[in-house]
Amino acid sequence: MVVLNRIYTRTGDAGETALSNGARVAKHSPRVTAYGTVDETNATLGLARLHAAGEMDAQLARIQNDLFDLGADLARPDMERDDEAGYPVLRMSAAQVDRLEVEIDAMIARLEPLRSFILPGGSALAAHLHLCRTVARRAERCTVELAAVEPVNEAAVKYLNRLSDWLFVAARIANNDGRDDVLWVPGANR
Repeated sequence: MVVLNRIYTRTGDAGETALSNGARVAKHSPRVTAYGTVDETNATLGLARLHAAGEMDAQLARIQNDLFDLGADLARPDMERDDEAGYPVLRMSAAQVDRLEVEIDAMIARLEPLRSFILPGGSALAAHLHLCRTVARRAERCTVELAAVEPVNEAAVKYLNRLSDWLFVAARIANNDGRDDVLWVPGANR
């Protein structure tokens, strides 16, 4: 259980932070950048939820919880087993990726196929979901960059990839099942 009775510690004043295994790293390290961008994704989802209701809000709440799991996964650099850490190490799972795929398929079943690229916008919820999508894509790029130099749970990368797809489709749902999508008109302003 997490207990936060003091928010500032002064231990990061020199530009370093502690990972969940106790190792100290620079705040600009690829690992901190990756889980920090996952946190940023989560914050944008909180904004989107201001415009969501019902099942969409419940799904976004589940994703926010998943993103805390993902941040915990990325904050634990060594891919050690639970018995080596002395406690259960939280890792993203294939089941979390699979759930996103099932939800994407259910949403796509409600939509007409796209015949054009769409511009981010439409309803307030759709616009916020598009912003979430772009931040999730950045989190994915940061995590892939980290994975090029350090071990990263494969399910973490897959989850971020599916999440941006989920957010794109959810934005279309938020635009009256795609009927209110704003279509790109190539060269319209020449």
